[in-house]
Amino acid sequence: MTTSSVKNNMLPPGLVNNLQEVLRSRKGGDNSSNKNSDELRKDDSVGGDSTEPSTSTCNENAADENDSSKPIILVTNGEGIDSLGLVYLVQALVRLGLYNVHVCAPQLDKSVSGHSLTVRETMTVTPAEIDGAIAYEVSGTPADCVSLALSGALFSWSRPLLVISGINRGSSCGHHMFYSGGVAGAREALICGVPSFSMSINWKREESQESDFKDAVAVCLPLINAAIRDIEKGVFPKSCFLSIEIPTSPSTNKGFKLTKQSLWRSAPSWGAVSANRHPSAANFMYNQQSLGIQLAQLSRDASAAGAARRLTTHRKNVEIESVGAAKSDTTKVKKFFRMEFVDKEQEDTDEDLDFRALDNGFIAVTPLSLSPQIEPDIQTAASNWISGMLQEEQ
Repeated sequence: MTTSSVKNNMLPPGLVNNLQEVLRSRKGGDNSSNKNSDELRKDDSVGGDSTEPSTSTCNENAADENDSSKPIILVTNGEGIDSLGLVYLVQALVRLGLYNVHVCAPQLDKSVSGHSLTVRETMTVTPAEIDGAIAYEVSGTPADCVSLALSGALFSWSRPLLVISGINRGSSCGHHMFYSGGVAGAREALICGVPSFSMSINWKREESQESDFKDAVAVCLPLINAAIRDIEKGVFPKSCFLSIEIPTSPSTNKGFKLTKQSLWRSAPSWGAVSANRHPSAANFMYNQQSLGIQLAQLSRDASAAGAARRLTTHRKNVEIESVGAAKSDTTKVKKFFRMEFVDKEQEDTDEDLDFRALDNGFIAVTPLSLSPQIEPDIQTAASNWISGMLQEEQ
């Protein structure tokens, strides 16, 4: 087997298969719990031909089947609980049989919500059904989901061993990490003192397809297993979380590469939308404002009644009490705008930057801290962990 230099901070193309073989041998050759990458991509339990999560097992059954001796992994994401990246990842982790898998993810797409938290509004938490996992969907942001999950108010456990946000659709390289709700979910875990990964695939509309999510899961499983092992040993970096950026074609990746956060960003493009030319825009905004007023009134009523929590017969919703407020002034002239990101070429040629490594076909692993710039000791700790993991497994 060809190995790469530790100084290059990258893995050989065949590392994923090799690591899977090592992990399988450690489990005594249990083929039902450990699949190699090719088997995982073909297995129906990691997606198959269906784009919907299995609904054959409810949360209560999953809780009964959980082994308290197994490490707990919490999964969230930016796109919402029905995203294929999350569904395939959860199903793969469940199939391994090594972990108790819990899910707390947004009900709707919050991929560009940044690190926003929902305050002075009521959030609804509803049980979701993903085979073998305890799952909830939340009417909030990824940061809300992680904060709630780690608070002890929703799950019975104190905290998981690892939080994974992903697999998210679209790169979060460079300044996009500040916009990314998926990255914020991992950052919130770090704030709460729990090790975390943010995982994203460099999705391209003209090239990518749904099966790429399965391939992305397959190449990330060895990294997840190595992280759990070293967290239990106490040797996983504690002062940062890792952003894992997966190339557009995961199955042909060149291996993992330690990278630095770049200054790359897509250019925001704002455009005015005329209510006269597009009356639907005005109607949509009016309807949303009316709905907001109604919801605010309902929130005040709920607060006055002291309804901190409710349990309905059919949906089993958990309502977190808060008070909302809304104002309306129909005499003001409203203007409408839309913003889109437009990709632009980057002149920076540093091969160790996240977006360069990603464009070159590597899985970019970028340590991110809570400070504006990554400290040298954090970069060294992350580099040492990744290099040590490679040397041990090879």
